[in-house]
Amino acid sequence: MTRFNVLLAAWLIAPGAFATPLSFDSYLSAVETHSLELQAQNESIGSARAGIGIAGLRPDPEFTLGATRETVRSVEHRPITWNPAISMAIETGGKRAARIKAAHSNVTLAEETVAGFKSELYATAAAAYTEACRTRDVVTRKEHTMAALSTVVEANVVRRKAGDVGGIELLQSRVERDQFQAELTQARSEADSAMLNLSPPLGRQLDALFPDAQLACDFTAHADKDAKVLLPQALEARSDVRIARATVDNLRDGAALVRANRAVDPTVTVGLAAARGYHDGIDGSGNPVEGAARSRALSISLAIPIPLSRRDTGDIVQAEASVTQAMLALRQAELTVETQVRTAQRQLRSAQDRLARYRDGVLVDAQKVVDGMRLSYVKGNASLLEWLAAQRSADEAYQGYVQARADAAIASTQLQLAIGQRPSL
Repeated sequence: MTRFNVLLAAWLIAPGAFATPLSFDSYLSAVETHSLELQAQNESIGSARAGIGIAGLRPDPEFTLGATRETVRSVEHRPITWNPAISMAIETGGKRAARIKAAHSNVTLAEETVAGFKSELYATAAAAYTEACRTRDVVTRKEHTMAALSTVVEANVVRRKAGDVGGIELLQSRVERDQFQAELTQARSEADSAMLNLSPPLGRQLDALFPDAQLACDFTAHADKDAKVLLPQALEARSDVRIARATVDNLRDGAALVRANRAVDPTVTVGLAAARGYHDGIDGSGNPVEGAARSRALSISLAIPIPLSRRDTGDIVQAEASVTQAMLALRQAELTVETQVRTAQRQLRSAQDRLARYRDGVLVDAQKVVDGMRLSYVKGNASLLEWLAAQRSADEAYQGYVQARADAAIASTQLQLAIGQRPSL
């Protein structure tokens, strides 16, 4: 059998063996594409853009039609005089331009709001992905420990028959194995739940997009930079600061629209009076009635409202107060960003230092101890309780390492989000 045939047979037997691991970047891209919550938020942008066209509409003209006829009693009815007219309000004070400008700033505000929601979605997705990796590694470690405990039980069965160990020691090893089996079952359940929690940010089941997904949990350490470099970047890119700035601009445009709306709008009316003529005649009492010639009369009128209500400036005061509040909120957001960046930076440094201590010291030493204690137990130089204590200590050290790695990944994500970046792990 050729090498190609061997690889093909292995692929047919285990179709998932050569599957590309699901990286966090691929998962996050899928979240951006398929998230139902994000799609719902994006609808607000389309709605805001439609407001630009609405803002550009001018007042509709108004058509009126009147009819008059003299009620003189005569042999013939008098003809009807028709009075069609068209009237239209003329906007003044730059109302239309102010409405359009306010609509554009509303679109910007909607876009920044969606960007802010996307940042929150990134944080949720990163937490779910990190937790799935952590629980998976815990299961892997517990399976390794479970295999070691099962090996000890099998060895004790053989040694019991040979008379090397007593029945109590064999029972103790079985009890430890069975108890640990319950812990392993619980860990597998938590790992399955963590994988299921990857689906809500996607807006669909994870298996529908990534069948038999294997997470790529080799997280890369985030490059730390000085706060003087990170703070300007955060103030420029953070979504909450950009939302606060867009809110200030939108409220300023709204205040300008309030001022423009205070200008009065005259109404121009163009009308026509068309009357058909009639001949001389005699009315019902026998009196002569003079005829009238056919006539058409064009009329133009201008109606200007008297702005007595404009003496009250409450609407301007309210609009300016909203602008002032938004400016203060912007300043508060900038101060919050500075604090969060510095806090996230320190938390990342602390988490990376803790991870390095586990990886370079605690984890290695604990594993050496448990390996040496296992060998001593097999040779009869250590008791079962001593080996179990060493195994528990090693397991706790490894779980501490896994938790430290997850904490470092979350801290890295928080710092990246704090400076307005799309997170990577």
